[in-house]
Amino acid sequence: MAVETGTYMNGRRNGKSAAAFRTISEVADDLDVPPHVLRFWETKFSQVRPLKRGGGRRYYRPEDVGLLMRIRELLYSDGYTIKGVQRLLRDGVGKPLKSEPVADFVEPAISEPEAMVEPPVTAVGGLDAKTRSELSGVLEELLALRKKLVDARR
Repeated sequence: MAVETGTYMNGRRNGKSAAAFRTISEVADDLDVPPHVLRFWETKFSQVRPLKRGGGRRYYRPEDVGLLMRIRELLYSDGYTIKGVQRLLRDGVGKPLKSEPVADFVEPAISEPEAMVEPPVTAVGGLDAKTRSELSGVLEELLALRKKLVDARR
């Protein structure tokens, strides 16, 4: 699912060029998240480094916006945890989305979705063997469905 952004005028969002820096409120509006979420993501993802001017005012570069779009998609649409997204970005799989225009973005192919899933917990306290077996079957089904979804995107 691509993130829809603010109003475009003459191919530019809100009258700004594609290379223009954006304020935190503009980016928050474009991504449909509150500004405090962007500030939180800055603490969790070292790759997000907006310029900070006097008074701590943040200005996001186009590549920052693209990265934030990708983070939002991985967290909200693809269901990754923050640790999972951190791992993807560290391994180079979670490449940023193009920030302009969003409609032209094509989802990159993901070769091994199972490798991106956090490893299953091996010591599950309080569950009997039957419940563990049932949960294992559900996990296998979910991984198979995820693989089908990834293959369908290609």
